[in-house]
Amino acid sequence: MATSPPRFDEAFAAQFAELLAWRRDVRRFRRDALPEGLVERLLAQAELSPSVGHSQPWRWVRVSDPAEREAAQKSFQRCNADALADFEGERARLYATLKLEGMREAPEQIAVFCDHGTAQGHGLGRKTMPEMLDYSVVAAIAQFWLAARVQGVGVGWVSILEPEVVREALGAPPEWKLIAWLCVGWPEAQSEVPELVRAGWEPGRLPARPQTR
Repeated sequence: MATSPPRFDEAFAAQFAELLAWRRDVRRFRRDALPEGLVERLLAQAELSPSVGHSQPWRWVRVSDPAEREAAQKSFQRCNADALADFEGERARLYATLKLEGMREAPEQIAVFCDHGTAQGHGLGRKTMPEMLDYSVVAAIAQFWLAARVQGVGVGWVSILEPEVVREALGAPPEWKLIAWLCVGWPEAQSEVPELVRAGWEPGRLPARPQTR
């Protein structure tokens, strides 16, 4: 039986705009555990995300094993040291002060992979742009991020990692590509201003204006 689509009023639209403004990359977490079942509910909402050819290529791996977490943390430390070496002078000094992950503190950590071997979707929409599989996973992560923020939960995306090292440490199949390592938990503090802006790393820019032709 067909159902009528919902109608979103102006109050909801205003709250949604606030949600987008307050969805921030969190690096500073409290160590308190999240309520039982909350992560599962957030992942269920992420499953509603669009995907190319309805392939749903995202693979979520909740990482709780200390050895696996340690392997990822060591990978971050190596990559972060390499990144620091790329900068000089004041920019290097500032980089060294940045907190770029919450891997020691976040109670929940999720490695998100894209399954490049999936047969689901029968290849629809990705013959000429196979990267659409990866983009589909990114869209799901964004949906998870917003769903988490609605519950007051913070999410931090760690990308300063060696993808193959992490994949092997977790025993993931070779056809799985690491897209993100997510730190998830209650934030120590909340702000609508990105942390990198507050730290003086990058001021950001005004909203983009689409080009017309």
